[in-house]
Amino acid sequence: MRKLLFSIIFMGALTASFSCSRSAEESADSVATAEHVNPLSDPLDFKADDYRHSAPTGVNIPSGPRHNDRIYVKNLGNLREVFLDSNKYQYAWAERIGIEPIRGLNDAYRTRRPLVKISDCEAYGVDNLTHSLPYLVPEAAQLLERVGYDFIDTLARRGVDGYKIKVTSLLRTPATVKSLRRRNVNATDSSTHQFGTTFDLSWSKFICADTTRTIHEGDLKNVLAEVLYNLRRQGKCMVVFERKTCCFHITVTPGRKPDEL
Repeated sequence: MRKLLFSIIFMGALTASFSCSRSAEESADSVATAEHVNPLSDPLDFKADDYRHSAPTGVNIPSGPRHNDRIYVKNLGNLREVFLDSNKYQYAWAERIGIEPIRGLNDAYRTRRPLVKISDCEAYGVDNLTHSLPYLVPEAAQLLERVGYDFIDTLARRGVDGYKIKVTSLLRTPATVKSLRRRNVNATDSSTHQFGTTFDLSWSKFICADTTRTIHEGDLKNVLAEVLYNLRRQGKCMVVFERKTCCFHITVTPGRKPDEL
């Protein structure tokens, strides 16, 4: 009976969602941990940053129908050249802070690091996941939330609302990586997605709250690129612009100095 009760409590911890805009203490309670460590503890002692999004108040956001409206964007140049961080260094960071690759969802209960469940929230939307599981390590989950809120805030400053980023890939297993390689030229055996440290964001499709108020998708892509560029300069992530799969491939790198690429 005691074993059954422990199993129920433990499974409930894993499925707890990583809700947006939370305190560091709430973050620690929302993740699941491996069976060989203390319940709800983390060997890397993750502490959430005290970060809140702050959409500007008093911004005059236009209402009514829009049809491919254009907004101001910064020109970063060729995104394929701007975001070309080596998989070698991404893999090194993923091994350092991520989980051991798992065979399936059942193994997610026995990881060496906590896993956070990723689901639709105020900061982002999650696409139908066909080759990945909706989990990330805490640092990656927090980075994803920040990207989402920074995107919303940047749009608000330019008079736009009603858009969120779309997550297209999260934690993968070796089996899903192998399957994906048959159809995706960017998928490799040494995929950082296997460590729970990496997520993909679409740059061609976004979550739109009102389809009668559309902004040019090229401008939305470039605003997202601005957000990622700034976070990358702060040493919080490494990024690859994938043209054929229409996504930004992002690996969290907490503690990295901006010039350590």
